[in-house]
Amino acid sequence: MNQRIDTHVEQASASQGTESETFQRAEAKKRGRSRLRPRTLLALYLIFILLPIYWLLNMSFQTNSEILGSFSLWPQNFTAANYMGIFTDSSWYMGYVNSIGYVLMNMLISISVALPAAYAFSRFRFIGDKHLFFWLLTNLMAPPAVFLLPYFQLYYSVGLFDTHIAVALAHCLFNIPLAIWILEGFMSSVPKEVDETAYIDGYSFPRFFVKIFIPMIRSGIGVTLFFLFMFSWVELLLSRTLTATSAQPIASIMTRTSTASGIDWGTLAAAGVLTILPGIVVVYFVRNHIAKGFALGRT
Repeated sequence: MNQRIDTHVEQASASQGTESETFQRAEAKKRGRSRLRPRTLLALYLIFILLPIYWLLNMSFQTNSEILGSFSLWPQNFTAANYMGIFTDSSWYMGYVNSIGYVLMNMLISISVALPAAYAFSRFRFIGDKHLFFWLLTNLMAPPAVFLLPYFQLYYSVGLFDTHIAVALAHCLFNIPLAIWILEGFMSSVPKEVDETAYIDGYSFPRFFVKIFIPMIRSGIGVTLFFLFMFSWVELLLSRTLTATSAQPIASIMTRTSTASGIDWGTLAAAGVLTILPGIVVVYFVRNHIAKGFALGRT
């Protein structure tokens, strides 16, 4: 009798062990599928994003006859003549120098004005502060074409037409409100007790602002500089209209590839690849600040 009971117990435990193993296998398959699905979607998304960039890079190493005459996933007759034409022609590479010049000037001016202005909005309350803040944001709602004619007449009258500072100041109309809006959110997240403690310890406001406050919001400054660069780098209407020859940006020079004989697709593709590179460099240097900024700040 005892042997039968032991046999039944062993059979029951064996069946339970088999069921548990089957359940564990099923759970492992579900986890594998749940992990595979987002990875597949991420891979498809990356392919969708990177395919145009790869195709642009592919075209930049092809001749016009190959671009227009055949469909190839990689250059059949590899050539670097398109890049050499850009690097050896001063009108081309100076376009990049001009664009980088007024972009850096705009970033410096915008962040220098926006930091104290955002601090004032985040720390003080005064008559009309909310209305003034809203008025600054309305500048972002207007298209650049609205301000094109006033800027052109003003700069032409005072002798700033076709200069780097003209484009940099024009972009400040949009970038300074954007910078104030982003930075105000980061500054408001810093407790006011930090300011009071610094004053008790004998810090003057400039010393406190530079040595204590700015390092605490460096992620917000990184995010702000990223957006300032992106707007000023890709903006075409103001930069093209307010310049003629001396400060012409690369986006305006790229239109020269369209002539009566057709479009120089190879040179245009090479110029496009070189135009993407500064953005990649900026993202690389501020990538950590951007990740923190998107998680903490107003953006």
